[in-house]
Amino acid sequence: MLDNCKNARELWGGVSEIIDRWLHDRQTMLVQYCELAALEAAEPESVERQDRLRRLCQQMVDYVSAGHFEIYDKLIREGQEFENQEALKQAAELFEVIDHTTGQVLDFNDKYLETDDLETLGADLSVLGETLETRFRAEDRMIAVLHTAHRDLVNAPEA
Repeated sequence: MLDNCKNARELWGGVSEIIDRWLHDRQTMLVQYCELAALEAAEPESVERQDRLRRLCQQMVDYVSAGHFEIYDKLIREGQEFENQEALKQAAELFEVIDHTTGQVLDFNDKYLETDDLETLGADLSVLGETLETRFRAEDRMIAVLHTAHRDLVNAPEA
């Protein structure tokens, strides 16, 4: 049992740091989103909004990519290592929600990479905000069921 705790700490102790970094990136993205939305509402003809839009799109693509290619895999492996079948089942359902929002985020990105027409930006930002909120709830739940649930095992003191 003690060996299992030590192995768990070695395997999953760094996951918290990766998740923390990723959640920090989420916060940065949200700040960029809010700044762009505020600028769009106050000064819809601002030349600065194209630059802010480009930065937001890049941050969103980086964030989504990190989730798909780094975070979710680590969370799933942790659930598998702890043989937490219920958590893995929940994670599969949550991943469907996340995957759907990925498509919406990438559609937003693709649309604004291909056009300089920002006439629908305000409405699209509103929809994007709802999409991100849905995604964040699902991601937070996935972290809770696949990582936080095992935190005590990962951080158990060695004897």
